[in-house]
Amino acid sequence: MKNKKFIALGAFSALVAGLFLYNTTLQAVQPNSADGSGDTKLASFAKFTKVVGTIQKYYVDELSLEDIVKKSLQGLLTNLDAHSGYLDEKQYKDLKVETEGEFGGLGITVGMKNGALTVIAPIEGTPAYKAGIQSGDIILKINEKSTINMTIDEAVNLMRGKPKTKIDLTIVRKSESKPFKVGIVRDIINVQSVYGKKLDGDVAYIRVTSFDKKVVDSVRKELEKIKNPKGIVLDLRNNPGGLLDQAVGLSDLFVEKGIIVSQRGRVADENIVYNASGNAPYKNVPMTVLINGGSASASEIVSGSLQDNKRAVIVGEKSFGKGSVQVVLPIDKTDAIRLTIARYYLPSGRTIQAVGVTPDVPVVAAAIKESTEEGYNVKEADLKQHLQGELEKLEKEKPVEKPQGGEKAVKSKKEEALSDENMAKDLQLQTALGIVKALIITNK
Repeated sequence: MKNKKFIALGAFSALVAGLFLYNTTLQAVQPNSADGSGDTKLASFAKFTKVVGTIQKYYVDELSLEDIVKKSLQGLLTNLDAHSGYLDEKQYKDLKVETEGEFGGLGITVGMKNGALTVIAPIEGTPAYKAGIQSGDIILKINEKSTINMTIDEAVNLMRGKPKTKIDLTIVRKSESKPFKVGIVRDIINVQSVYGKKLDGDVAYIRVTSFDKKVVDSVRKELEKIKNPKGIVLDLRNNPGGLLDQAVGLSDLFVEKGIIVSQRGRVADENIVYNASGNAPYKNVPMTVLINGGSASASEIVSGSLQDNKRAVIVGEKSFGKGSVQVVLPIDKTDAIRLTIARYYLPSGRTIQAVGVTPDVPVVAAAIKESTEEGYNVKEADLKQHLQGELEKLEKEKPVEKPQGGEKAVKSKKEEALSDENMAKDLQLQTALGIVKALIITNK
């Protein structure tokens, strides 16, 4: 049976699932090997069977064998890493809807960071963006359900729903002293992923908000409109990722030779090296790339590849750190597992998983707003305990609900996103533009 793949990058999100889909057959374990490992495997399976039998016999509530096995699989996969998981019949069907059809969502990409459900980035123009959701926000509650110990799959299922229906998210934000509630109305997600504009000195500004299937063509068209740009500023801030081939293709516009990215896993077929094609129309154009904590997966591949190939100066803040590959493997006609099978590596050999890309020129977007009360400043090791404490407080007092739009009320029009006024106030952008202009002068 020929494998069918849907290839994408990015954390599992309420907008789109970043994964592969495989049709495959899972092989049975061969119990008796010459080195005695088969005996060890049999002993391990015997231990598992004994525990299952004990639970079935003595647990306070009656559970079927099917229920126990399902819970076992869920626990096993969740404990491997934040992106692996067990998909029952309903979850598997929902996943197919996400990858093949239309659904109502928030336009928000989430991941697990330090054990907390964290916003990687809201996508421009979507309900989450309009509601003021920000990169780095921790989602403490979805409606009235706590996200502590919740898997990404469970969170996504709760956030997904029919268009025009409302959902409440309780948010923990570093700049805020208390959790607050944000109401968001779900909608069909349809966004423009590429914006372009000509800046001073014939510099092309290209903003990519997500890596959909038209990114490379759209970027090429925007660059052609400007005609022979002297410099390029590529803005990947708050871009949560998307399709791998588009990340490779975008890098290929600027990198003439060498490795763009590689992926490595335990299975030989998953060890793939993506090289530059040699056809790089903008290989000699000075450029900078903007990133921040909302730049993930595909954005990190592009920025990291351009950095390692000495092709661009990276400006902004450290990226999110999502560099693993997931596949969905059907285990029978109704259920499947999502499994991490490889990691991405940049040309230098470094990984971005849990590390991210560090900018060459660090520039903080803006100072944290002044407040009479102290904001959140909690060590990673204490975060889960701290969030549990906040939940207990919320049982006694209701969180303040911020109005739709919050601190980031925007029109989300192209003209608004690329207005001269907004761009002039953007310290990171102005820094990147200044560097490009300097590179243009030195390259003459």
